[in-house]
Amino acid sequence: MSTLAHTMMTSARAAESGLAGPGELDRYPFAEAAAADRVGVPAWEGADPELGRVSRRAAGSRGRGLHGQLVQQLGQMIVSGDLGADRPLVPEEIGQRFEVSRTVVRESLRVLEAKGLVSARPNVGTRVRPVSDWNLLDPDIIEWRAFGPQRDDQRRELSELRWTIEPLAARLAAGHGREDVQQRLSDMVEIMGHAMGQGDALTFSRADTEFHSLLIQIAGNRMLEHLSGIVTAALQVSGGPVTGCDRPNEATLVQHGRIVDALAAGDGAAAEEAMRQLLTVHPEVERVVPAPREH
Repeated sequence: MSTLAHTMMTSARAAESGLAGPGELDRYPFAEAAAADRVGVPAWEGADPELGRVSRRAAGSRGRGLHGQLVQQLGQMIVSGDLGADRPLVPEEIGQRFEVSRTVVRESLRVLEAKGLVSARPNVGTRVRPVSDWNLLDPDIIEWRAFGPQRDDQRRELSELRWTIEPLAARLAAGHGREDVQQRLSDMVEIMGHAMGQGDALTFSRADTEFHSLLIQIAGNRMLEHLSGIVTAALQVSGGPVTGCDRPNEATLVQHGRIVDALAAGDGAAAEEAMRQLLTVHPEVERVVPAPREH
């Protein structure tokens, strides 16, 4: 098939599946801002100056407007340690610092409270909560931790969690796959193959993410299904232990294809083993997943 035909097929598949084309995938600006750990920053003045005006940059807002941008930026500052535990958050001060209305501040703090990052109490006000209170399974917090001072721990923990969740999901999915779902998984593998041939890492990543998320959703376990967002977040952050999913190549496609074939055959054991092979960390990476933890 000609290069043009490959391009057209990839574009068509991406359009059908909602996959992003080149350059459309969200970038995480905090990855650059958090290149060095921030320690001992006591006040607003220590924050990245580029975070000063919410309206300057839409990065990270994901189409949620000023409210979403403020949630993103305050969340990043809390997770990075710029706003330490038990630090009071004064709505008026936040509004002035980020040049947003009191309503935007109030709604943003409510979102952060739901994530366990802050608490609001009468006569006490709003304060940053300790890490032990955070909802560490929240996709936003996963992203913020992955690009903050806790990035190494976050990426290792995500890899360990995926190694635990996804092989089981693959085994369970072997007994629940519908024909339309099987076709969808096959389509994702095909899109990944075309994207890899053209060096289109963005489309490959989006198809890979949908593949793994869909697999968990069809496992027939509602609790596992709720964890699909964790896998999606894990696949969208980079720099952790290198697995098959992190290295687009023929071997990666073969393992994805083996999973699809095993699901179609109703062979749970084969699907589980193929997923384990896909998630196995490459030997040149020092941290092996799963790894026993010393206490």
